[in-house]
Amino acid sequence: MAPTQHSSFTGEIPAFYDRHLGPVIFEPYARDLARRLPVRDGLRVLETACGTGIVTRHLLARLPASGRLVATDLNQGMIDHARAALPEDPRLTWRTADAQQLPFEAASFDVVVMQFGIMFLPDKAQGLREARRVLAAGGRLLYNAWDSFARNAFGRIANDAIREMFPDEPPTFYETPFGDHDPDEHRRRALAAGFRDVEVEGVAFETMAESAAHFAAGLVRGNPVSLAISERGSVSHEQVERRVAESLRSELGDRPVRTSLHAWVLTATA
Repeated sequence: MAPTQHSSFTGEIPAFYDRHLGPVIFEPYARDLARRLPVRDGLRVLETACGTGIVTRHLLARLPASGRLVATDLNQGMIDHARAALPEDPRLTWRTADAQQLPFEAASFDVVVMQFGIMFLPDKAQGLREARRVLAAGGRLLYNAWDSFARNAFGRIANDAIREMFPDEPPTFYETPFGDHDPDEHRRRALAAGFRDVEVEGVAFETMAESAAHFAAGLVRGNPVSLAISERGSVSHEQVERRVAESLRSELGDRPVRTSLHAWVLTATA
C-alpha cells in the first residue's frame, strides 16, 4: 500500500526528521520502548514504522548476539536514511513493508515494536491484527502513541502557527499524530485484535531543543507538512519556519526551548 497524504515521509523529510526532531521528541521514547524489550537468547524482533532508525539503534543495543531484528517502514526514503545512519549488523535486516500487510509468516516473531506509528495507519485494527498474526504465542507487542495537543505544547504550537499561515486551506497533518490519544481506545483495539494482558501507561518527559529556529525546521520540514506547503505554493517553507519559531519562542523560550512531552505506551501479550 502506498503512503497516504499524512504518512509520506519522502525527499528531504527524513534528514530534517532525524536531525531536528529525533533528539528532542523521539529519542526519549525510543530509550523507554527499548528498555521494555523482553531480552532472551534467540529473540526475534520485528520493528514496524522504524523511521530513521532511532528505536532500531536502541533495540540493537539490547538484543543478544543470537537475536535478530527486522526493521521495516512504509517509506523507502526513511529506510535508506536509517540504513546509512546505522552501521551494518549481522543481526539486522531492513525491509520496506506496510504494517497493515506484513510480508511475514504467522508466528515468526517474539516481539513487535512500533514507535509513534499506529496513528498513521488508515486501518489501525488491521495493523494490530497483523501484529498479532506474526507474533508467536506469548509474544509481546510494544508501541507508543502521542497524547493530545493539551499535553504536548510543541505540537499544538506548530499546528496553530501553520494553520494561521494557510487560512483558506490549512494543512491538517498534525491532527493525525495527536488525534489518536484515547488510552481506552488503544486498549480496546488491542483486545479486539486478540491480545491479552493489555496495559496502557502514560509516560512523560521534559525535553529541550537547542533553539526555536532549530526545532521549527523539524516541525515544518521533518514531516508531510513540508509537502503540503509545497503543494499550496503561496508561502515559502522559510516563512512558515519563522512563524513557528516565533510561536515556540514566545511560549517555550529560546536557546534552549524547554517543553514537556506526554505519550501512551501500550504493552500486550499475543
